[in-house]
Amino acid sequence: MTDSVFERLQAVRARIDIALGKYARCDERVELLAVSKTFGVGAVRDAVAAGQRAFGENYIQEAVDKITALSDLRTQLQWHCIGPIQSNKTRLVAAHFDWVHTLDRIKIAQRLNEQRPPGTFPLQVCIQVNVDGGPTKSGVQPEQALALAQAVQRLPQLRLRGLMCIPEPTPDFETARAVFARAKTLLDQLNQAGLQLDTLSMGMSADLEAAIAAGSTLVRVGSAIFGARPARTE
Repeated sequence: MTDSVFERLQAVRARIDIALGKYARCDERVELLAVSKTFGVGAVRDAVAAGQRAFGENYIQEAVDKITALSDLRTQLQWHCIGPIQSNKTRLVAAHFDWVHTLDRIKIAQRLNEQRPPGTFPLQVCIQVNVDGGPTKSGVQPEQALALAQAVQRLPQLRLRGLMCIPEPTPDFETARAVFARAKTLLDQLNQAGLQLDTLSMGMSADLEAAIAAGSTLVRVGSAIFGARPARTE
């Protein structure tokens, strides 16, 4: 275990705890997802040795190779798919991941449901929502979220847990907080419509405090844990 990964994890956990106290959420918990994309197996093992158990990956084949290489730890870890999913990758995602954060099409949901291996627990999923209207962002529009959520809930091999968003970077804390608050409002509206959602996946290394202030229950942190991200090789 390298001191840098241990110390960085401790620092991120401290940031989460401080934010929970500052924004009157002391009785609540925010999960930390370590985003290990482009980092090797050794970095993940270092994080595991420091007590981290949940890891996020964007690139499907890279993730599957990593999950396979870490098969000795499989029962201890949660693997979260936080990148876009194309139709030709759904079988890999359904077979290897525990969570999906980026669901934004019923077609992908149906494929994941059909391809989830028999005898495994349902795939935990979040719907990705384009809360700030970014033209190049993935995710459903907020007004489409309820219909997609209701359709996903009818799929027995998926369990809908909540919403995920990746807003455009904003120049200041209050602006970021206001954008994240839109996702929290939407989650509340979906629950008022009869859904039972408990997860709001939002906030990264640079803006996790603003996300926690707005109600995030899970932050996705990469560089603040693992350091500068290496270039990805194909």
